[in-house]
Amino acid sequence: MGAALHDRFMREAIILSRENIQQGKGGPFATVIAKDGTIIARGTNLVTSTNDPTAHAEIVAIREACRTLGSYQLDGCDIYSSCEPCPMCLGAIYWARPKAIYFANTRDDAAVIGFDDRAIYDEFTRPRSGRKIPMIQVLRDEALVVFREWQEKNDKVPY
Repeated sequence: MGAALHDRFMREAIILSRENIQQGKGGPFATVIAKDGTIIARGTNLVTSTNDPTAHAEIVAIREACRTLGSYQLDGCDIYSSCEPCPMCLGAIYWARPKAIYFANTRDDAAVIGFDDRAIYDEFTRPRSGRKIPMIQVLRDEALVVFREWQEKNDKVPY
């Protein structure tokens, strides 16, 4: 794919991000997912309009693209995000396994306007016991039984 097509898809994401704030649906973020030179999904930030903290543009677009493809993976797809993905979205993107991620604004640009993910990135480097939200392990032995059942399951779909 040439630079002109990448620019076209990114401009679509930027336009969607502007429309999203003008319509009051959420923050200034949008994502377009393309495969074989065609847009297969679009997503905008819907956090405040849906009361869903996971409704980031990338997540919304990934869900739509996977429904469109009938797959839990984005094989051969490119993701165009109006901003560098946050930690949650980056995790989802890696699980979806696209071909590439293109972004416009950086996470530092987002921090300047009040969307600072630095605290979350910092949390990843702290031990569980020292995090802002306590992480307390309970009933590991019981839960491991289910993991063993999965491991032994013959008809599982690995991913």
